[in-house]
Amino acid sequence: MRINHSVWLGVIAIFALTMPSQPALAQDEEGLAKKLANPVASLISVPIFFAFDHNIGPRDEGERYSLTIKPVIPFSLNEDWNLISRTIVPVVYQDDISPGSGDQFGLGDTFQSFFFSPVQPTSKGFLWGVGPTILFPTATDDLLGSEKWALGPTGLLLKQAGPWTYGMLA
Repeated sequence: MRINHSVWLGVIAIFALTMPSQPALAQDEEGLAKKLANPVASLISVPIFFAFDHNIGPRDEGERYSLTIKPVIPFSLNEDWNLISRTIVPVVYQDDISPGSGDQFGLGDTFQSFFFSPVQPTSKGFLWGVGPTILFPTATDDLLGSEKWALGPTGLLLKQAGPWTYGMLA
């Protein structure tokens, strides 16, 4: 199946047109910017990333288009704790990445992470979260995924000071 550049541009345009044009009006811009930069904030977000890689593969003739959808959904467990669900779903088109492979289009493997995080930052202003991450072999083509399940720990630590967010997600 051959997908041309216009199809990808159409997919991106549809996503852009369906996204809300204005953030929640009750939020001030700086407060909303801080929440968007905070992966454990009480804010549902759906970041969408597009990447184009060219000259990949052993002959440097392959190309890959990736649209990665990363919804982050918080759940309040009680007045002190949140559970944050972070999912990474790649939609991929790739062509000629290895000799004789042709082209592939479909879903890649899905990563699902859960962070247990306190509602309030520490006394020093740090926000943190820990939990499991799971790799699901959801690829629709063998060349788009690992064909394996995986399970491991994940964690994050961040601090917001003024307009800056410093942090680490592992």
